[in-house]
Amino acid sequence: MDRDTVEPQVETIPDERARRWVDYHHQFAAPSTYVYEFVWDTGADAVGPFCTDVDGNILLDFTSHVAAAPLGYNNPILREKLREFDLVDPLKIAGQDFYVSGSGPPEDPEFPGPTQLMDRLVAMTDHYGMDRVFLSNSGAEAIENAIKICYAAGGHRAFTFEGAFHGRTLGALSLNRSKAAHRRGFPEVPGVISLPYPATQDEYERRWLTDGPGGNVVADKLHPDRGVIDPDEIAFLILEPIQGEGGYRVAHPEFARDLETLRERYDLRIIADEIQSGIGRTGELWAIDHLDLTPDVITSAKGLRVGATIGRSDLFPEETGRLSSTWGAGDLIAAMQGVLTIDIIHEQGLLENVRLRGRHLRDRLEERDLEPIVDVRGRGLMLAVEFDTKARRDAVLEAAFSRGLLTLGCGYKTLRLLPPLDVTEREISLGVELLIESIEAVTPSDF
Repeated sequence: MDRDTVEPQVETIPDERARRWVDYHHQFAAPSTYVYEFVWDTGADAVGPFCTDVDGNILLDFTSHVAAAPLGYNNPILREKLREFDLVDPLKIAGQDFYVSGSGPPEDPEFPGPTQLMDRLVAMTDHYGMDRVFLSNSGAEAIENAIKICYAAGGHRAFTFEGAFHGRTLGALSLNRSKAAHRRGFPEVPGVISLPYPATQDEYERRWLTDGPGGNVVADKLHPDRGVIDPDEIAFLILEPIQGEGGYRVAHPEFARDLETLRERYDLRIIADEIQSGIGRTGELWAIDHLDLTPDVITSAKGLRVGATIGRSDLFPEETGRLSSTWGAGDLIAAMQGVLTIDIIHEQGLLENVRLRGRHLRDRLEERDLEPIVDVRGRGLMLAVEFDTKARRDAVLEAAFSRGLLTLGCGYKTLRLLPPLDVTEREISLGVELLIESIEAVTPSDF
């Protein structure tokens, strides 16, 4: 497959083999969320955003596996680096109980692993004074450990935001506010307070600012004379700099500045959930780098290949048994992939490519001024297209799939686009044209 010339090619999708795989899969799999019946053939050609399904259809993947494959398929630099290593068994160890090394010094070993990944993450968060990392398996585990260290530091209440999604384990679920189905009937961590998440000027003025004693929703609650919550009771405030599941809504800059003022005034601990938005996805290493807001903890996963809770030394408990296990620091291959991904982003100048291609994608969609599109928003290559109705969004998603373009829904009536960080101008043009063709092909009779 030649990345410079390949284009999506679809005959029937899903076809016979895909349907057989799906049917067999669901004989054993618990009910969960599957967007469509696309079955990736791992043994067939794939490169960059292009991949092949089990029926031989070639697709343009603008999902990057929900940002978990930031370099797309079979990145040649990553694969070449992985080929250099004579891999061993076991490749997964009890990483919080044992250390692992390659030959050579820890600063530059034969193969990078958990130690070097933590080294990279500390360097990436040094501007926030962060110097410690706890590795785990997943984003949900990264969130769980973030809230644990904040609770341990003091307080029994927490602030979360409408539209938030932070994971599916019970602690993370307690913070979710995007869909009722995520939390319905499950027990929750008490003391979690919901707040509006202003993403537009209108929302900022109408839902965040108040005539109360503090001037905004949180400042009113924490006001020393007229507030209803003692600031010392707040363990943390958690937010996504760009809400993912909630619809790719970007935090309003003045809202972020207000949070920074409150952080300084009341010593609030801020957790930035960067599980989908981090590792270069927005054109900066972290989406919160776009805002005037200083996080105390950053959580990462997906594109990092393992979960990570990053913060300052003084936040992590000194008692060694308080945080342990969950194996992420012992997943040698995933940790190595995380290190190499970060190195490739730096070495290939991919942050600039993300900014450039993101503007290209957004401009191409906005200049067409298609009537069903209500909004195009996001940052870098974390972009969303909001439609006039949910039914149209769903129909466009299916129409794009039938033409060989993989996209994802989010929010209520929004489509998200997550090309790989090294996406080319040609690939952006292909994706935009397929999406526009899909939008124009959908009629009310389709929904």
